[in-house]
Amino acid sequence: MALYLGIDVGTSGTKAVVMDGTGTVVASASVEYPLYTPRNGWAEQDPDDWRRAAGAASRQALAGVDASKVAAVGLTGQMHSSVFLDADGNPLCRAMLWCDQRTAEECADIRSAVGGARLIELTANPALTGFTAPKILWLRKNMPDVYAKVRKVLLPKDYIRYRLTGEFATDVSDAGGTGLFNVAKRAWEPEVFEKLGIPAGWLAKVYESPEVTGVVSDAAAELTGIPAGTPVVAGAGDNAAAAVGTGVARDGRAFVTVGTSGVVFAHTSRMILDPAGRAHTFCSAVPGEWHVMGVTLAAGLSLQWFRRNFAPGLSYARLDELAAASPVGANRLLFAPYLNGERAPWLDPDCRGAFVGLSASHTLGDLVRAVMEGVTFSLRDCLDIMLGMGAPIDEIAAAGGGGGSAFWRGMIADVFGRAVTTAQTQDGPALGAAILAAVGSGAFASVPEACDALIARGEPVQPNGAASEEYARAHAVYRKIYPALKSIYADSRSLRRESQANHRVNPHESA
Repeated sequence: MALYLGIDVGTSGTKAVVMDGTGTVVASASVEYPLYTPRNGWAEQDPDDWRRAAGAASRQALAGVDASKVAAVGLTGQMHSSVFLDADGNPLCRAMLWCDQRTAEECADIRSAVGGARLIELTANPALTGFTAPKILWLRKNMPDVYAKVRKVLLPKDYIRYRLTGEFATDVSDAGGTGLFNVAKRAWEPEVFEKLGIPAGWLAKVYESPEVTGVVSDAAAELTGIPAGTPVVAGAGDNAAAAVGTGVARDGRAFVTVGTSGVVFAHTSRMILDPAGRAHTFCSAVPGEWHVMGVTLAAGLSLQWFRRNFAPGLSYARLDELAAASPVGANRLLFAPYLNGERAPWLDPDCRGAFVGLSASHTLGDLVRAVMEGVTFSLRDCLDIMLGMGAPIDEIAAAGGGGGSAFWRGMIADVFGRAVTTAQTQDGPALGAAILAAVGSGAFASVPEACDALIARGEPVQPNGAASEEYARAHAVYRKIYPALKSIYADSRSLRRESQANHRVNPHESA
């Protein structure tokens, strides 16, 4: 039986999974690497950490199987993060990640140069700090010596592709998150390149997700254990691949994930937009179709941050138990999960996290529950925006780290007021990449056909009516936090600016 390898270049680490022809993951491995935050709001990683991790994870996953049976490789990874390469294909500096918030001024420059409404008309999305285009402009303004050496700009999975195959290529779903791509036409947008003064040749050739983009080189085969000559398909951005890995490849299907970021994602066969730009519209991993999604930047990250700083000796299972002992509403304690700024619904890189209503009577369990509820309220904001756009959502599956928690999954069902099914795998993006590899190799005629054959769903978690009513009241109060604190967030940004006013950016600071 043929095998298919999926590689997921995530924020916390790179994962490799080996899938057989029945959709069963027969082997997997993960390798972690650091994230650097040299300044408030910055987030960086070393692209060569990804390369080393992809090689190690692939070797480990393939060690227990017959690697000669690998028919194709699929790639996925964190979206938006930017890798700047010189003429020899070497990284010039650390990659600026999807959650990096340094480019607020450059986003304003893009809106001025292109026009806010025109940009959404062309690219289906506003200028956001995490996207690739403002990062390119930031590099030009702040690190001109590095900018002068740039010859290619790649996304994380596409840097791994380059190291595997020597080809500069990307897919339509990941390209949509650059701010330079016409999502309706599924092609790079010349007008945006021209108005921003960015060389179009810096971006990679674009493919549909199941298309073959190259083959594994002899040198890459030695490092990864993948047989030389193995086809590598275009793959997809992590959320588009996760959709494939959870079977969300037809109208009416959606998923919610609580990974580092949080996402509500729905497939759609017709292109729909949020004129305010609060939700993203990107090309789907299903050729010729699209998806819409709302993103909260610090979902699982919020709980990870809390555990690391305030409960380092406790497991996530124990945190679930403590939160479950606190009542719905966490004894009137609210948490705004804006640790890295926010996308939906506020589009504000300057907002930050906050506990509201904290008193001496609150316990550790109350704080943990408030963090989980705040993240879930933010995801509910995303869902409401997407329903308002007319997104077809009949069923929702939970995936990702938080989706693996029965307690958090029940909370999502209660806050959403909808049944939530369980994804049968927590390997969503990597599994989705492997499925795309199977389609690209000819094992299936289409992505939906492959999903129907390979993906199973668990029993749905039904919402508790009484809890849903209480959550609706708490969510209404939660929605008032950002408007009440907006001016304070802006003032805080001014203070941060003043403290850094005399700090000159060193071109090698991010290297």
